[in-house]
Parts: sequence; C-alpha cells; structure tokens
Amino acid sequence: MVFSSTLFLFLFLAVFLVIYHLTPARWKNLVLLLASLAFYAWGAPKFIFILLGSLILNFYIVRNMSQQTQHRKVGLVLSLLLNLGLLAYFKYANFFVDNLNHLMAAVNLKPVAWMEVALPIGISFFTFQSLTYTIDVYRRVHAPLRHLHDYLLYILMFPQLIAGPIVRFNTIADDIEDRRHNDTIDNKLYGVYRFALGLAKKVLIANILGAQVDQFYALPHEQVTGTIARMAALTYSFQIYFDFSGYSDMAIGLGYLLGFKFPENFNNPYTSQSVSEFWRRWHITLGAWLKDYLYIPLGGNRVRPARMYLNLAIVFVICGIWHGAGWNFLIWGIWHGLFIVSDKLFLNRWLSRVPRILRVLLTFTVVTIGWIFFRNDLFGDAIFYIGKLFDFHHTAAQLTPEFITVFCLAVFFSFFTLCKPGLKFESICYAPERPEWQHYVSFCCALVLVIASASYLSASGFNPFIYFKF
Repeated sequence: MVFSSTLFLFLFLAVFLVIYHLTPARWKNLVLLLASLAFYAWGAPKFIFILLGSLILNFYIVRNMSQQTQHRKVGLVLSLLLNLGLLAYFKYANFFVDNLNHLMAAVNLKPVAWMEVALPIGISFFTFQSLTYTIDVYRRVHAPLRHLHDYLLYILMFPQLIAGPIVRFNTIADDIEDRRHNDTIDNKLYGVYRFALGLAKKVLIANILGAQVDQFYALPHEQVTGTIARMAALTYSFQIYFDFSGYSDMAIGLGYLLGFKFPENFNNPYTSQSVSEFWRRWHITLGAWLKDYLYIPLGGNRVRPARMYLNLAIVFVICGIWHGAGWNFLIWGIWHGLFIVSDKLFLNRWLSRVPRILRVLLTFTVVTIGWIFFRNDLFGDAIFYIGKLFDFHHTAAQLTPEFITVFCLAVFFSFFTLCKPGLKFESICYAPERPEWQHYVSFCCALVLVIASASYLSASGFNPFIYFKF
C-alpha cells in the first residue's frame, strides 16, 4: 500500500483518521500502532513477524543496557549486531552471493546454491531509526521508553515507516508519550495542506516525468541520441526529486494530523552551489544521521586532513550501499564522495570566483550525472548514457505536450527560489506558523490538489515511490 494509491487515500487513510480522532487520547497510540502494523502487513505480510520479533528483542536489549553501569557496551554491540545483521542478510546477501558465483564461474568452480532473499520494504529506514534509539539511549541523550508499544510505535509509525524522514528518537520521544499540545486546528489544516502538496508532487509531476523516463531508457542503444540521453538525465533528476520530496511532504503532513512534527527532508537541493551544500539540502535527515552517527564518531573534522578525507570517503561509500545492493549505488556514493572531498581540497575556493548561477548549474550537472549511475543497474549502460550526453548531433525527441508542460513546471519549481520573490513565496507556502486565514486558504488549495491528483490516479493508476525499494 502506498500513499499515492486510491486504496490508501479513500479507504485506509479515511477510515483510520475517523477512528483515530474519535479515540480517547490514552488509546490513540494503540490505534496508530495497529494501523501501522496493518499498513506494513498489507504490503509485506510475510515479514511482519520477523520485523516485530527483531524490534521486541532490540527493545529489551536496550532497556537492559540502560540499567547497566559497567557493561553498557555489551548491550550496544548486541543491538548493533542484531540490526545491522538483519540489514546485511536481507539487503546484501543476494548481491554478495551473485558476485561470489561470478568469481567462481570465472575460475571454473561450482557456484554456491542459493535461494534469493526477498527484501523487506523500508528496511534501510527502520534499521537506521532502530540504531538511533539504541545509540541515543547509550549516549544518555534520552531515557529509554518505558513501554514496548511506544517503542514499536516509534519505529513502525506508518507515515514515515517506508521512506522516512529518518526521525531521531530524542526529537519524538516526548510526543509519543503526550502530544496533546500539538493537537490544534491549525496543525491539522497545515497537515492536510502539506499532504496534498506532496500528493500533487508525486501524482501530477513525478509520475508523468517517470513515464517518459521509462520510455527513454527502454529504447535500444542504437536509437538513443544525444538529445534523448540529455532529456533522460534531466527528466530523471526532476522525477526523483519530486517523487521523494513529495513522499516527505505527505509524511510530514500526516505527522501534523496526528500531533507529530517530523523533520524537514528537503530544502531546494537543486539550487545548491556545491555538492557539499547539496547534501545539506537533499535527504537532510539521512545526511544528518550519517554526520552525527558515523562521520563524527570516526573523528569528523577534528583529525588531520588526510584522515578527514578518508572519513568523508567512508561515509559516502556507506551512503551509496545504504541505498541499494548494487555496484551502481556504490559508484554513485563514490561519485558524490569525490566531489565532497574535492570541495574541501580546492573546489570551494575555485567556485568562489565563479558567478552564483554558474555554480548552481555546475553542481546540478554533477548531481545529474550521478543520477545516471543511480538509475542504471549496469555500469556499462550508465557509461553509455554519460557518453551520449556529449553527442551534439541535432536530433529532435518526440515529446507530448503534457510532458513538456510538466517538465517546465518541474524546472520552474526546482529553481524558482534562486530569486528573492520565489524564496519569499516558498517561505509562505511551507511555514506551519501562519495567520488563521492563510490556513483556510491553504486548505482550499489542498482540496483542489487532492481532487486533481485523484482524477489523474483514477485515469492512470499509481506508481510506487522510488525510495520504497530502499
């Protein structure tokens, strides 16, 4: 079940919201937990017991760890082994065995017999949240939750279960126990508006762009021209942005409806003037997680330069393989890591002499080339499309008026905050604190967006979010 399906919008969500808001405050967490379990079981029923079993075990490991004074590291290590072990098995075992068998075949050895392991939906996201809980309790940032059902709710809460944002335990623990202070009509109106905005991003922009991207990449190589390769790269850049930021908007909106304030996950990433800045604006919660739970423990900026560059490289290798078990994701992570290190070494100094708009275009070009690796499973295909970017023989691509219109809208909304009026307009659109009349205007806009999105869904069906597979 996905947020942009009619099943979710008009059955699951509608029924859940009615029941949730009619339920007394002390039972709301239970209703939300049961709904979250149903949400996950609908899409991956065979994994629900594995997920619950691992979470229950982790809860008691961490609770026991918090009560220790001398052997706390034992609990920390056990929790890390449990969470990372499950992630390694379900996400990377197939990749490891496939590559091992290729090596064995190359030296004429019998391949390893192996049954493919299915990937639980959202495992990368809920693993990181579970690790956050463990590490925050270990560091005494926050006391452990008293009740198992509250811990399960923190991990399994359906608005952010599948694709984030990655919510820090210490930022939400108090709201899990009591969020009546967030239960206001303004928050609910803003939640509806934010959800509708994300739905429109996904259905009215990302899905239309995605259909064209699939057509581009389905072409035989001999039919791919430079124009098509460039359009495919650009279109995918905008597709993945509106797809993922749309999901984040929907998750944040649902959070407001339920009394939670989830962290922002995007801040106009394509207006970045360096790759380092891009990662402060793109998937913000992942970047912050990697910084606080990996980069800083490795030494961060406090070590000598050579070690700092190594730390950055390690972080982005892990960032790449976190996204998927494939060489393409590893290369994508290395690609970004190279530019992050280059920023520290010389690029930031060099780019400071370049006009702002050129810095933005150069950064966007680097990011777009990186998305080619991300989109293509095979390294050879990615290199082919990158090579075609520099084929400037004039050939026209056959594009529909609908696609051209949506593509232009995607370009506009990706870059319009480069000017002051655009920045001011966006600050008004996204500000949760606003005059009451603006909340009602936003609510009316939300109704229009929901109707338009639902109409398009009924005519075309739905596409899953790109980040669901991670």
